[in-house]
Amino acid sequence: MPKTEYFVRKLICILLALFFFYQCFAQDSVERKNKLSDSIIESFWALKSNKDVKQGLYRALFKHRTLIATGNYNNNKKIGIWNFYKPNGLLVQRFNYDTNKLIFESAADTLYDVHYLFDEKLNDSDVVTRPVKAGGIYYGMVPYLGIFQLPFETFDINTDNFDATVELLISPLGRLADYKVHVTAPYYKFNQTFNLDINLFDEADKQFTPATLNGDAVLSRIIIRCYVTGTGRLDFY
Repeated sequence: MPKTEYFVRKLICILLALFFFYQCFAQDSVERKNKLSDSIIESFWALKSNKDVKQGLYRALFKHRTLIATGNYNNNKKIGIWNFYKPNGLLVQRFNYDTNKLIFESAADTLYDVHYLFDEKLNDSDVVTRPVKAGGIYYGMVPYLGIFQLPFETFDINTDNFDATVELLISPLGRLADYKVHVTAPYYKFNQTFNLDINLFDEADKQFTPATLNGDAVLSRIIIRCYVTGTGRLDFY
């Protein structure tokens, strides 16, 4: 049998196998979409028998067009290698959920709206690593914006006048230790800090890789600058 014919037949067999796999998968699963914030939509497959259980390909899109997260679920658990991106499409993190290890993390971007603080005084000779969250500096931070809601109606308020900052305190053990939201609106003479119970978060959202100072894990803070939406929620600029 000529090599060309052999490879064509092999390719046809592979395509048929993928087709039948997809058909079987589609019979047991249903595609769902969910709004994580005003700007982020997640698209995923779930079991037909229980639509709350993610199974298969997962994607999160910024403004319906830019991929910011992609990976796979098995019985509602993240598996394999996931890729996370900035809204401009640049890769910021690659994480292996099978081994629970970070494969790639981009350098800190001082122009982005996520910053880091340390209580210790730092010297020029110090070697510092920032706290790391699986999901990167954008998708990984979505839960800390999505949980907050202003405790008053905003239908007669111009929320364009409001600015907000989320402050996460990360312990040397890599645990979320405190959660605050600072909201200001000079036009309305409004300046208030809200403290939320960290037990409102899922266990996975409480876990970080801690910051280090000269090789030792230290207390750190993640500062996320965001805006208040018309419904009184938070979103990235």
